Amino acid sequence: MYFAAMKRNIFVTGATSGFGKAIARLFAAHQYDLIISGRREERLQELKAAWEQQYGVKVITLCFDVRDRDAVDKAIGALKQQVDKIDILVNNAGLAAGMAPIDEGNVDHWERMIDTNLKGLLYVTRQIAPMMREQRCGHIFNIGSTAGKLAYRNGNVYCATKFAVDALSQSMRIDLLPYGIKVTAINPGMAETEFSVVRFDGDAEKASKVYEDVRPLQAEDIASAVFYCASLPAHVCINDLTMTCLTQANAFYSIKESERLK
Repeated sequence: MYFAAMKRNIFVTGATSGFGKAIARLFAAHQYDLIISGRREERLQELKAAWEQQYGVKVITLCFDVRDRDAVDKAIGALKQQVDKIDILVNNAGLAAGMAPIDEGNVDHWERMIDTNLKGLLYVTRQIAPMMREQRCGHIFNIGSTAGKLAYRNGNVYCATKFAVDALSQSMRIDLLPYGIKVTAINPGMAETEFSVVRFDGDAEKASKVYEDVRPLQAEDIASAVFYCASLPAHVCINDLTMTCLTQANAFYSIKESERLK
């Protein structure tokens, strides 16, 4: 591991569950100090206590909703008084809400996805990127989706936000290139986390049907991909990484595990 000799830190948004939690935990296990954010203060404190004890790392918690620009600015403004360097930023906070055709869509769902997946990413990046520019190094990960590569039926606004994340990743990479800042887009396919439960407004039974007879990606798989990209030599940047489970070709086409084994 190239960075084993240096104490480094990583800032992960949406770190209380799913991809964010798995990413933070893996980096803590490799002795990175953590800055974790989320909307659930109690869960943040539980993770802080567990990881500081288990891994002996420092964990700073920031409780805010990425949709709230003032809260983001206030929390990260205070953070800058505690740390003078951010080595890695993982823009992980994101969600899907609803799954309806465009003519029947819930506007509240649309705004929630746009405000979280797109504007929230921008708010956090706007605060952290100048720190990385000043230090002339850093690595930003944007968690996208296969839905940002190929649209699918009833995915409309969710797909649009993830297409936007893909475009932003490309643009950010160009803008930040002169400062030695890496930008990596990680685009997972079907993954078994709280994603579908959130999408279907807490309907766990409906969410479980998404994964019937499928072996989907796990949060730890995405964490491993992020860690791999972050562990490469300083002159190497993985720009874009799209990953799916074995029964999924892209956001549109997949088969059941039983069909694959025929």
